[in-house]
Amino acid sequence: MVASLWKNILLVRKKSPLVHNITNFVVMNNTANALLAVGASPIMAHAHAEIDEMTSLCASLVINIGTLDEYWVEAMCKAAKKANQASKPFILDPVGAGATHFRDSTLSKLVDLKPTVIRANASEILALAKFNKTKTKGVDSTAHSSEAIEAAKVLNETFGAVICISGETDIVVSGERQIQVKNGSPLMTKVTGLGCSATAIIGAFIAVIEDKTEAVLAATALMAIAGEIAAKEAKGPGSLQVLLLDKLYNITEAEFTQHCNIERVS
Repeated sequence: MVASLWKNILLVRKKSPLVHNITNFVVMNNTANALLAVGASPIMAHAHAEIDEMTSLCASLVINIGTLDEYWVEAMCKAAKKANQASKPFILDPVGAGATHFRDSTLSKLVDLKPTVIRANASEILALAKFNKTKTKGVDSTAHSSEAIEAAKVLNETFGAVICISGETDIVVSGERQIQVKNGSPLMTKVTGLGCSATAIIGAFIAVIEDKTEAVLAATALMAIAGEIAAKEAKGPGSLQVLLLDKLYNITEAEFTQHCNIERVS
């Protein structure tokens, strides 16, 4: 499995897919640089007048609802509809799901447009699946990733999306497949936007890899392993950002293989 994941990383570098991002103000620079580091090309665009053309031009779409307003919601829905019409994959990051009625009503529209992938923390997955026994904490999770597995299965069955639950252990749920990525570092939680960067990187991988579950797994493992390696040298969250970006760019097959800690549960 590790060898095939590395081949997918090389494929993204070779194909350099153009990725359309409608993402939040906090992370635009981070996600654009992360996409460049893995070999993809980012475009950040939300103007209604160019949504159809931009979505048609790009190989995939990333939608992140971190900083919502009504104009952006319309742009997201237009882009998702166009992506479906053009058979382009798209990933949804439901930041802060369950926090407000506005976010939940927006997400109701977006999940109905059948995203290819949904990536979120456990609290957001639970809220999205309407398992309301938990509360969201802004963009942070109050639940462990393993607590959201059943909710992820419901989302997968209902909408057909590959589900990636982020956390100390990242869990990818798709049909009968359930795979855990046990890499990363606690220091990564001290840098805003790294989860959003992971979502954008998945957007690049689903653009060029036919098996979308493998695409999500390869992208998730790459981000987690790069963060784990970078954290060993980092003096704090500031240096981690720089070192992580460098490692996404220059990670070797030997490093990826040595650190990769993936377990297929089912």
